[in-house]
Amino acid sequence: MSDYKESKDNPLHREYGIRSNTRYIIRKMAEYQPSVLFLMTLGLAARSVLSYFWGIFGKYVIDIIQSGEGASGEGALIRLILIAGGIAALLTLCTAVSGSKTWYRFIYVRMNMINERIAKVLDLRYELLEKPDVLDVAERASQATGGNDNGVEGMMRLMSQLGESGLTVIVTFAAVTVLDPRLIVALVVLTVVQFLYFRHIIRVDKEQVWDKLSGSWRTRHYMERITQDFDYAKDIRLFNLKDFLTEKYNRVNAFFIERNDYHHKLWLRYNFVTAAAGTAIKALVYAVLFIAVLRKDMSVGDFTMFLSFSLAFAGALMNFLQRFGDYKKASLETDDFRSFIDLETADDERDCVPLPEAEAYEIEFKDVSYRYPKSEKEALSHLNLKIRPGEKIAVVGLNGAGKTTMIKLLLRLYDPTEGHITLNGTDIRKFRRAEYYRLFAPVFQNVEIFAFLMSENIAMRRAGALDADKAGRAAREAGLEERIASLAKGIETPLTKIVEDDGVDLSGGEKQKLALARALYKGAKIVVLDEPTSALDAIAEQALYERFDGMIGSKSAVYISHRLASTRFCDRIAMFEEGRLAEFGSHDELMALDGKYAAMFNVQAQYYRDNPEGTESGVAADA
Repeated sequence: MSDYKESKDNPLHREYGIRSNTRYIIRKMAEYQPSVLFLMTLGLAARSVLSYFWGIFGKYVIDIIQSGEGASGEGALIRLILIAGGIAALLTLCTAVSGSKTWYRFIYVRMNMINERIAKVLDLRYELLEKPDVLDVAERASQATGGNDNGVEGMMRLMSQLGESGLTVIVTFAAVTVLDPRLIVALVVLTVVQFLYFRHIIRVDKEQVWDKLSGSWRTRHYMERITQDFDYAKDIRLFNLKDFLTEKYNRVNAFFIERNDYHHKLWLRYNFVTAAAGTAIKALVYAVLFIAVLRKDMSVGDFTMFLSFSLAFAGALMNFLQRFGDYKKASLETDDFRSFIDLETADDERDCVPLPEAEAYEIEFKDVSYRYPKSEKEALSHLNLKIRPGEKIAVVGLNGAGKTTMIKLLLRLYDPTEGHITLNGTDIRKFRRAEYYRLFAPVFQNVEIFAFLMSENIAMRRAGALDADKAGRAAREAGLEERIASLAKGIETPLTKIVEDDGVDLSGGEKQKLALARALYKGAKIVVLDEPTSALDAIAEQALYERFDGMIGSKSAVYISHRLASTRFCDRIAMFEEGRLAEFGSHDELMALDGKYAAMFNVQAQYYRDNPEGTESGVAADA
């Protein structure tokens, strides 16, 4: 058992209590594996009876032997042995069946609860994934489904152990009370003292060993990782770091060994105390029984039975107290799981209106502002901007100007903190997010490749549900034709080597082409390109932008780029500066204005003055 730090400082954390969590876990077992409740109850009852069964059996065997009934006594003894053997065999069988069939059912229930957690994560609004409180409670929910004696599975396993110990305590308590009520008091006192010392050792062990080793573990793992990581191998060898790293590792390891020695000494002391307490308990039980034999003419058979009951009571009570501490810890971790599952994060979509069916859509930002949580400055301030049907708009500006925030608001990954955004005159918050998302085909700068087939990465659907011809066409149009032709399995090649040994890795430029293929496959009404060509050279970027613009035809499009020459073909250009729309108009209009856009364009254009055609083709480095 170990102490557990509750996350009370997190406002999203809730406390449900042990009784509520016990009912919750029982409901989950009944929902996902109803048979486990019967198997668990069967096993704990059988194990409980077995803990004192042989004491009862011994009593009757001794009584028959002492009766001196001769042949009839032998027959009774044989019958008793056969009956007791049958009962013991049945109890052992129940224990074996329960043990062999409950452990993986506990895991099955936990795996389904992991599915609940994953589904909750996938259902979270994007903006919540950036909030520390949400991330903290999500991480704690993940830890609560880690298995063994922790969290939700720990409650299941410990529930069985507590049930067994509790049942044994109840049954044996009555028997020992009949023998001598004072013995019960003495056994309880000795057991509680032993348990309190156990808690003391746990606390000291945590504070003096594991808390002090927390930093050493990280350092130790780091040293082990870098000495075996190929990425560090060149520097280690060229700078002759062998002795330097070995000395650092040895220093960390020495502290680790010293603390572990202290850990073992602590538990050695506990073992001595346990042994002493156990000896005292047995001595006390035997003393009471000897007195009962001498004063009350207790039979040898009763002596054997009450000895078994007394020792079973003391052992079960100690186990109950120890496991209850573990159970409380597992319950606190279950609080974390339930806090995340019960998180009120979903939109209220009960009063939403259907998304209008139209050939094209007009989107308008009306006095829109956005401030990130705990930020003192607005990332976007009082934006008024209209994207007309079929219009191509370029969004440009320096880093931190508000471009990406504007795109996230457009895609409704964020909702404005002030103002509103309309789609064909209706506030986009009135539409269901899932329906609204279908309008957009986004291509982001950081392209995430999934360990799926290339065709699945393009269609973002499983193999049996995608249009293979359409996926191949989108890949060719995005410029992946040569790469696909070089692969033995073509577009059905698995990507990355994380899952499949024959998976392939794509270069940065190929990843961004694949992202363009995704947008083409989706075929949405509005295309958004958030600097997807940073891995391409200047000329390739402009060529790809213009070719992609031709592919999407009359669809609306929003292009973000640091490189102004790449977006000259757009109908209008939105120049952002410090979270505000600084200038808005066509390329020619903004150049004639001779303002911030013109200044930035001229700075970048100087890199292309030597172009043989005399145009500002290509793209400069980030301004």
